[in-house]
Amino acid sequence: MGADTRVLMVDLLVERATFGHGGNQEVVRPFAAHGDVELLLVTPQMQSFEAGAKADLGELALREEDVPHWDDEFPFWQSTSVDLEGREISFSRIVMPMHEDDARMSDWLNSLGVDAVVCSGSRRNVSMWEDWMGPTASLVRASALSGRPTLGICFGHQLLCHALGSRIERAASLSSGIWDLEFTEEGVSDELLTSHAADGACVAGLFTHQDHVMTVPENCELLSKTSHNGVTAVRVHTEDGGALPAWGVQFHPEAARARIERAYEWGHITEEEFSSLKGEHDGAGILSSFASVVLGL
Repeated sequence: MGADTRVLMVDLLVERATFGHGGNQEVVRPFAAHGDVELLLVTPQMQSFEAGAKADLGELALREEDVPHWDDEFPFWQSTSVDLEGREISFSRIVMPMHEDDARMSDWLNSLGVDAVVCSGSRRNVSMWEDWMGPTASLVRASALSGRPTLGICFGHQLLCHALGSRIERAASLSSGIWDLEFTEEGVSDELLTSHAADGACVAGLFTHQDHVMTVPENCELLSKTSHNGVTAVRVHTEDGGALPAWGVQFHPEAARARIERAYEWGHITEEEFSSLKGEHDGAGILSSFASVVLGL
């Protein structure tokens, strides 16, 4: 029997197990509370363009020879499963198309039958463009504009905004910490950002980034900013102004406290970063709201 929900994850932190595979688990955790979940993973930053040509044939399992840029510090696996919320959640790596044709990318997404697309954070930078980012931008743009629930996180937020026309700039230093979100009129009642919170309650996000989205795409609404970042969250709209279930958020809702502590223990973040990330944030509630959108709850 197939899963109740299929999510495609652009898995850009695969080499950092606590924030990569661990963060992916936090993204799907609220889905698992309602049914079986299958997570399909694509890793365009490590995949060859030649392998991408095979994706037009349909859903193909990723093989080790398809990812010549794989970081060997994180062992390659094709599929695995994890117990979450009392359910066995499957994770499968698949080949991603490496072209920039939005129509073909949309057809590919439809062929997978995925209910949602999520693009994770990354150690790479939109301001330092690499060839694999073009096809990935096409994927998130095609998903968002099709009306499929789509979420861009940190790098994913920047890439989505860039794909829709934003300017991205690199700051002189890293911003790392927890900030309260300052909502726009549209953001105050946004179903992703505030539906989990009591009226008027502060909503906080955990940030660690150096690239910043500097302009809001023409077909997006600005939902929030912070004292350090002017474009913290956006929602994609249709050409006639209708809201689509597609968002970009600069913060990391998947950065659960246990993941942060483990990342520090494993040496994946510095003591300074760890100290700046202490405190509570609303990531779990926001991910739960995204799952509710996808599941129609």
